Amino acid sequence: MRTTIFSTPLLTPILRGISIFILRVIGWKTRGTELANQRFVLIGAPHTSNWDFPLMLMVVLKLKLRVFWMGKHTLFPFPFGGLMKWLGGVPINRSSSHNVVRETVRQFKDHEELVVLIPPEGTRSKVKEWKTGFYHIANMAKVPILMGYVDAEKKEAGFADFFHPTGDIDKDLEEIRNFYKPINGLISKNS
Repeated sequence: MRTTIFSTPLLTPILRGISIFILRVIGWKTRGTELANQRFVLIGAPHTSNWDFPLMLMVVLKLKLRVFWMGKHTLFPFPFGGLMKWLGGVPINRSSSHNVVRETVRQFKDHEELVVLIPPEGTRSKVKEWKTGFYHIANMAKVPILMGYVDAEKKEAGFADFFHPTGDIDKDLEEIRNFYKPINGLISKNS
């Protein structure tokens, strides 16, 4: 796997310390612990603001995860594409079918450790239905889903529990979404 902000020698520990300091200064708590086995799909919800990104970046650094996140390809224009990829980004062109699910499942088969962060809403706006790619990836790759969140009301961000897909997508998605119901994002009207 390529070097990212989460795996750059010397720089990553410095950025981790800065992140811990900033989180303390702005009054945000983190939930979760460092995980030895880093092989899962991480979902982040509710995704309601552009500020979710730097906040979760600091939380991920603090908790020592090595994450790759999927973002729309328009976030990766020249000359910023290299920086976005170093931040762990994987550009996704949502306007055409590139079979992202199958390719991500293949990446899980090829790598002993892999964490892929996917915002299930697919947008910062309020949505009625989540995109299901994260679920299909986890189910096909036989990896758990770690539920990440940003709760502005509690000023808390981090990771809750692992969810193991059963293959019953309707039942599983209902259970996952029920976890997120009481959580308010940074822009509560979009939660």
